Amino acid sequence: MGDDGALLSAGASARRSRLSVRALRLYDRPGLVMPAEVDAAGCHWCREDRPADARLVALLRRPDMPPADAAGVPALPGAEAAAGAGASWEPVERRVAAQREPAVHLRTRLAGDEGRTGMFEIREREVPEQWVLTERRAVRVAELPGWIGEATRRLEEAARPLGGVAAAPFVVHHGEVTEDGDGPVEVCVPVAGGRTVPAGTASRREPEHREAYTRLVKAQVAYPQVLSAYDAVAQWIAAGGRRRTGPGREVYFADWAAAGPDDAVCDVAFPVG
Repeated sequence: MGDDGALLSAGASARRSRLSVRALRLYDRPGLVMPAEVDAAGCHWCREDRPADARLVALLRRPDMPPADAAGVPALPGAEAAAGAGASWEPVERRVAAQREPAVHLRTRLAGDEGRTGMFEIREREVPEQWVLTERRAVRVAELPGWIGEATRRLEEAARPLGGVAAAPFVVHHGEVTEDGDGPVEVCVPVAGGRTVPAGTASRREPEHREAYTRLVKAQVAYPQVLSAYDAVAQWIAAGGRRRTGPGREVYFADWAAAGPDDAVCDVAFPVG
């Protein structure tokens, strides 16, 4: 059957795809590259287009695409196939980023001041006076991400009758947040000043100030690696003979839910004098 060009034996398919016969049979089992025919002797015969499909499946499997997901990709139109491959890679990318950043944090801590200096770019900026709606709470590190999200949503809703959010929300750490330390922490949502705030919502004036900051991608914001950024900014301020004039904070300028692990989302900052 291999002689007429319509079908290829398993060995010929393996040679053409540059994969082993064992790999082709492995793909057969979950239905990735099914043979066109199995003869009475149990020999597998494949269509001539199957070696190209097998190479594609092998590539899809390298970034850990599950066999069931890889099975349908060769039959999809180009744009849909590309979208499917991208969707399959996203959780892998998140997992890799979640593993990478703690390793970077440990390397930075072990390298001491030299490591922190090399890992973060520190800048300065002027911050105007802002009127902010706030929620303040003593919270430990395990509860912190969820509470920040919930408090931000509540304050953004409260900001609607005041003309909406006027600038990037920020989170002020009035004390250290760890497994044992509970802050307190304050979520702040800037609004236009001079208006009556909704009942039950706290507000205050955030004074104008100069601040030193470093920009982080989403994967770097997780605890404990975010601590390296705080250390780097604090060290930079001290090395310049300056002083911190207020507690550290995280300024969230991007859509957290839509951001990928390598998208810039947050500035870690200290007011300086």
